[in-house]
Amino acid sequence: MIQPRTLKGFRDYLPQAMLAREHLIDAARGVYRSYGFAPIDTPALEYLEVLAGKGSDETDKQLYKFTDAGGRDVGMRFDLTVPLARFAAQYAQQLGLPFKRYHIASVWRGENTQRGRYREFMQCDFDTIGTESAASDIETALVIHDLLSKIGFADAFTIQVNHRGVLNGLLETLGLAEQSTHVLRAIDKLAKIGPEKVAAEMQETAGATEEQAGQVLEFAALEGPNQQVLEQLKPMVAESEVGEAGLARLEEVLTGIAAAGVAPERVKLDVSIARGLDYYTGMIYETTLTQLPDIGSVASGGRYDNLAQMFTKQRLPGIGASLGLDRLLAAMEELGMVPEVRTPAEVFVPLFNEELLGPLLKLSSDLRAAGLRVELFNEPKKLGKQLQYADKRGHRVAVIAGPDEIEAGECQIKNLADGSSTTVKMEAAAGEIAKLLSAE
Repeated sequence: MIQPRTLKGFRDYLPQAMLAREHLIDAARGVYRSYGFAPIDTPALEYLEVLAGKGSDETDKQLYKFTDAGGRDVGMRFDLTVPLARFAAQYAQQLGLPFKRYHIASVWRGENTQRGRYREFMQCDFDTIGTESAASDIETALVIHDLLSKIGFADAFTIQVNHRGVLNGLLETLGLAEQSTHVLRAIDKLAKIGPEKVAAEMQETAGATEEQAGQVLEFAALEGPNQQVLEQLKPMVAESEVGEAGLARLEEVLTGIAAAGVAPERVKLDVSIARGLDYYTGMIYETTLTQLPDIGSVASGGRYDNLAQMFTKQRLPGIGASLGLDRLLAAMEELGMVPEVRTPAEVFVPLFNEELLGPLLKLSSDLRAAGLRVELFNEPKKLGKQLQYADKRGHRVAVIAGPDEIEAGECQIKNLADGSSTTVKMEAAAGEIAKLLSAE
């Protein structure tokens, strides 16, 4: 016998978890479409040269790669942004610019597993390709805001924003511009390993002096209202053109987000976030949950204006973000936001005996035609056992029609939450159920 088990870092999804995942995916799809983003898909496997060296040293180490049966070096995508850059370069003329896309699919990274993090996980990306406009930077934050609100977090999240130009400007003034990749990777670990270890890493990998590392950490520790932090940053990047440009874009984006009606407390300028991937060039975004800040960012992204140049001479600047579906689902489970439901069908129809199968099939079909999701039980059993089945799976309403009800052209509508019931004519059943469901 083969032991039924899953590989470390991978997992199965039972109906309750899968229904919650699909709820999140549907929410993401709806928000993305409301902003005009169109769906695309790309292969799980890419030529290794497409993926390697595009994220960071860490993602290169985590890359699942092998030689296929045709002798080609291939890899499994570690995110959806690098394949997008290849896709945009390949189809730019057909797509037209700017091009707005969303992509919901699995990615793979051979990393150490931890809470809310797996080796196979799904990303829900949205991106705008072919523009460097502030409007697209602002819109990225608005999509994240609407997405978290739609999912049900309302006021329980914060979008942290920063700009790589501001970070690079500071490093330029400190004489660390040539080592920016190593410094930014170290800063990105600040929340995980703390300032002392980050300072040590900057000194080890970037060759920063103790004083330089201290100045970087002093910069990253700036806090306060957004306008106050902006004012504090001005003298720190005053001698850097790239730093001043980044600061100006930050201010423009924050002003635009506020103009769109987003509450000030929902967006925070956080100069400590750097994002670990090397391809980011401008605005960067991370989103944390108020009740579970230590679970990490549940929606992240940024601007990457140079990524596509590896595939084409045409300039294809881009910006986008991704909803961390599995991490967010882990957070929702922890917060009790995932309902105890194992079925997508709200309505349950018990089967009393085989003679009633025909009429009950007709009843079920009529209810589905009215837009309801209906499960007809497959075997005649005692009503109590059938209702226990319905209760365990999370059906909300039972439509009970035995021989007497069928003969009278009636059925009983039973609210499975509180046990109350009412008898109605068959033709009125769909309307009564819809009314009951909308009232809950």
